Amino acid sequence: MRCPFCAHDDSQVKDSRPSEDNTSIRRRRQCERCGARFTTFERVQLREIMVVKSGHGGELRREPFDRAKIDQSVALACRKRPVTQEQRDQLVSGIQRQIETLGDAEVETRTIGEMVMEGLRQLDSVAYIRFASVYRDFTEARDFEEFASTVREMGEL
Repeated sequence: MRCPFCAHDDSQVKDSRPSEDNTSIRRRRQCERCGARFTTFERVQLREIMVVKSGHGGELRREPFDRAKIDQSVALACRKRPVTQEQRDQLVSGIQRQIETLGDAEVETRTIGEMVMEGLRQLDSVAYIRFASVYRDFTEARDFEEFASTVREMGEL
């Protein structure tokens, strides 16, 4: 594993343990060159999954599934909300498991977006609305108001 501090290719595992949600292995490593310590996570990947994206003009693009993109979106939606890192990790791990168990080699961004929205809806209503406003591309305040009133009627606000 490459050291994030000095870019040396060799590091030694000092400690390994399951993550709190048992979906990954947390490893503490030490660089053999500079001695810096860092943490890595090892997760099971059942198969290579491609994400199908719709581009401008209707063309389709495919790129490998990247868990970090979901994690980044969820973190942004949950910013300054009472949502712990552990809750976010559990949400992202659950979405990744759902995608992997679909059994398909390809998944559309729309499907992933709906999974994220559903997870955030159950986790935090403000984070849910934040994500939805970007995901559904609200262009006017009225779009936001209509969506928020729908959420309010469902008793989630």
